[in-house]
Amino acid sequence: MKKNYLVFKRFFDIVLSGIFIIILIIPFFIIGMIIKIDSKGPILFKQERIGKKCKTFKILKFRSMIIGAEKGGVYSDNSDLRITKFGKFLRKTSVDELPQIFNIFVGQMSFIGPRPPLTYHPWRIEEYDSRQKRMFDLRPGITGWAQVNGRKTVEWNNRIEMNVWYVEHVSFLLDIKIFFMTIFSVFSNKDNENQGPTAKEEE
Repeated sequence: MKKNYLVFKRFFDIVLSGIFIIILIIPFFIIGMIIKIDSKGPILFKQERIGKKCKTFKILKFRSMIIGAEKGGVYSDNSDLRITKFGKFLRKTSVDELPQIFNIFVGQMSFIGPRPPLTYHPWRIEEYDSRQKRMFDLRPGITGWAQVNGRKTVEWNNRIEMNVWYVEHVSFLLDIKIFFMTIFSVFSNKDNENQGPTAKEEE
């Protein structure tokens, strides 16, 4: 049953992302123009993430920060001076995540799944234990179980545990639940700001 649903899930991802790409061509063009006018740099921000089967890929986002912002650290909130004026709007509305529909269309991501972590944060892939690596059994998502249950306020050990739980319980009904919870989170801007470092501390 689970295997059959995963086949349907991928088919659904391809069809829906394809439709979105067609519908959003003009809005993407307008957003891109505003980004270029607002600050110097590329329209898209590309960043290496860990995906299915622990393979790395470049996630796509609309650039919301100044060039070279990553050198200043991982964490940012709404008062971070690295965020551009238009970038604040992109982040608040989660519009910066929309280019990931291209990641979905080519098979690197899904609409719903464990959020793909950075290659170096919260820790490198070889530092995940065997159970934690189960979160990489499925394609990562734009939103997921951890994102609707605390999002950026949850410590990474707990986020990963929720990701593993999702992988073990993935189903159509669970994805529908996450979809509606995500809509609520986006419109309420719930848990969409880092509260401080959430990575595992060195012992």
